[in-house]
Amino acid sequence: MTSRLSPREIQEKLISFPTVSRDTNIPLIDWVQSYLEEHGATCIRHHHESEPKAGLWAFVGPAEEDGVVLSGHTDVVPVDGQEWSSDPFTVTERDGKLFGRGTADMKTFDAMAVWALAEASSKALTKPLHLAFTYDEEIGLLGAEPLLDDCLPQVPKPAVAIIGEPTEMKVVAGHKAGVAFDTVVNGFEVHSSIAYRGVSAVMEAAKLVDWGNQVNAANAAKEATGTDAMFDPPWTNAHVGTIEGGTAHNITAKTCRFVMSFRCIPSESPEIYAEAYETEVRRVEASMQAIRPETSITVTRMFSSKGLTPEIDGKADALARKLTGDNGSHVVSYGTEAGYFQARGISAVVCGPGNIEQAHQPDEFITLEEFDRGHAFMRHLIAELEV
Repeated sequence: MTSRLSPREIQEKLISFPTVSRDTNIPLIDWVQSYLEEHGATCIRHHHESEPKAGLWAFVGPAEEDGVVLSGHTDVVPVDGQEWSSDPFTVTERDGKLFGRGTADMKTFDAMAVWALAEASSKALTKPLHLAFTYDEEIGLLGAEPLLDDCLPQVPKPAVAIIGEPTEMKVVAGHKAGVAFDTVVNGFEVHSSIAYRGVSAVMEAAKLVDWGNQVNAANAAKEATGTDAMFDPPWTNAHVGTIEGGTAHNITAKTCRFVMSFRCIPSESPEIYAEAYETEVRRVEASMQAIRPETSITVTRMFSSKGLTPEIDGKADALARKLTGDNGSHVVSYGTEAGYFQARGISAVVCGPGNIEQAHQPDEFITLEEFDRGHAFMRHLIAELEV
């Protein structure tokens, strides 16, 4: 009989793969697929269309609908420029914590999911238990939709999806949608003493950034109702996190580049803000071209992420609450892959071990207590599927 690894051993193995989003995740997927197939799982691999990356769908139990899928991403953010006290790709235990890149976000949950499928393979399940692993979540939630497109038609459709982002095992039933635009302003250089004859890309970009401030002020002034009021903040917010441009203080800037993003409450579609931003971009561009026709603004959509809408009497919410004992009402403003499952008619929640505040940080960690709570959740889930 093939030996089974403990959740801790699987966690250590997954974290040893440096699956930063810019690099391949194939060795990790190879290992997970091999391990699960040794334990009788049916595995389907999805390949990125142009990069050395892959997603994986696996399931054990009866080939019937109405099962549960445990979903996680395999990519992690870089460690470049961060000061770590230990090797980020080796799990290190100290002071009741497990340190390593991905311990919180979210390879601990991934390890628990792999353990659960291997453990459940020897049980008399009445419903199947699935696993769905994606790539490129950290650069815009890019891997979930192609994985679902490719794999979902080939497997018995699950009824429930549990996306294991770190929530300290609280059951998160909703989160915001998002959309982001890479924006490049192309100006015209002249000496700053005759700036009116040129077009400063930096100063024109500033108009768009300030438009974002105006959007935030207008939205903050609205009264939030219903599900929207559960969020912090309870409105759609615009944000510019990085901006760069110009060559010298006395030259009108030739180029300026920034990213404009929006995190949208459930009652508002990201497309509304995409259209509004495009309209404002073209207004600013027209004023630039009235001075210098060769100037322009290029806008490229970086990503659009689906929101997760709280469900009335949702199956995922009911199951996760039963397994965790959590009776609170929780929503978050960050994005996850849960909305992609919900859009396919699969009831979804976000629930996983660890604290989101540790995600992406140097010396990222999960506490041993959280690790144990995640393991207990999986044991309870297997027992539930045996009923």
